[in-house]
Amino acid sequence: MGIGELCKKFDPKKAIILGLGKAFPHQLVLQDFLVDAYFKITNRHDPDLKQKLVRLCKTTSVKTRYVVMSEEILARYPELAKEGIPTVTQRLDICNSAVTEMAIAASSSCIEKWGRPASDITHLVYVSSSEARLPGGDLYLAKGLGLRPDTQRVMLYFSGCSGGVAGLRVAKDIAENNPGSRVLLATSETTIIGYRPPNADRPYDLVGVALFGDGAGAAIIGTNPSIGTETPLFELHSSLQRFLPDTEKIIDGRLTEEGISFRLDRELPQIIEDNVQGFCDELCEGKMDYNKLFWAVHPGGPAILNRMEKKLALLPEKLAASRRALADYGNASSNTIVYVLEYVLEEEKRRLEIGGDEEEGEQWGLILAFGPGITFEGILARNLTV
Repeated sequence: MGIGELCKKFDPKKAIILGLGKAFPHQLVLQDFLVDAYFKITNRHDPDLKQKLVRLCKTTSVKTRYVVMSEEILARYPELAKEGIPTVTQRLDICNSAVTEMAIAASSSCIEKWGRPASDITHLVYVSSSEARLPGGDLYLAKGLGLRPDTQRVMLYFSGCSGGVAGLRVAKDIAENNPGSRVLLATSETTIIGYRPPNADRPYDLVGVALFGDGAGAAIIGTNPSIGTETPLFELHSSLQRFLPDTEKIIDGRLTEEGISFRLDRELPQIIEDNVQGFCDELCEGKMDYNKLFWAVHPGGPAILNRMEKKLALLPEKLAASRRALADYGNASSNTIVYVLEYVLEEEKRRLEIGGDEEEGEQWGLILAFGPGITFEGILARNLTV
């Protein structure tokens, strides 16, 4: 595709994703070996709980994940595997350092792919539900990347799984209202903040053990890209955020002296199923065939994806990028949408490599996530690589 043809494809006033990046901690967890390892390092013996976790691990469809937690960390902080001991200080010491390291790595990867120097970044949107400090992680990330002191920063804390799309929405608004700006969105999460040993009184903890992973994601967003230097990926159009009244206890997280206590209600998939079509209709203004769109959906879990697929009558391949991200990385909270978007691009590239028609690609699509509130986040987007 020539430069002139590419320039005609995008609206110079619309925010565009110009680069994506990701990073992970060094500890890779294979789901098949997770159960034995978890009970071993926490020194617990409960056959019933162990079997429950085995069943949960099979239903999540997760194959691999990356985590910060390791035997070395537990050897240094053995109190993390014990009950009733105040450990929030120790957890934050680990988390604050880990999320900064991962955010720097993901952002550096993104900036390299973007093709321009970090000094060209004018704004930073930082998202995390895994740290708490003053100054916040945004400052430590800016320092670690060598950003200019006049870089304007925004933090989104404790937005949970919808944080990545919320960050995209905020970055979109900044870019479109500040012509010439380049916004770095960075997300970084670790489950250490809520890590606990197995306990029969908290069987719901096992869902997190079976499902969640750690990592970081990053994106560069701006308008009117410089063709030849920058590569337009996704053009961001209408965005929408909605919370569902009286559902604030469905995704319930609280910061306690023992870290974050986190619980997902069993009603969550049903609530999302009941409300997702109305939300998508509003986002698309009811004008689009859902099976002619690409879908970049935060994979909160297989039940949520299955309910969405059924409710919207989606073809099985429509949620392939989300299911692949879930299998490879687990639910990595706010980061996961970056991984899904990368897989959307990979699938389109693979389709063209095997001889697919350029005119048959899914140009329009939806970027979606669901988080505490319950909050729905969505962006109507165009894949500019099609």
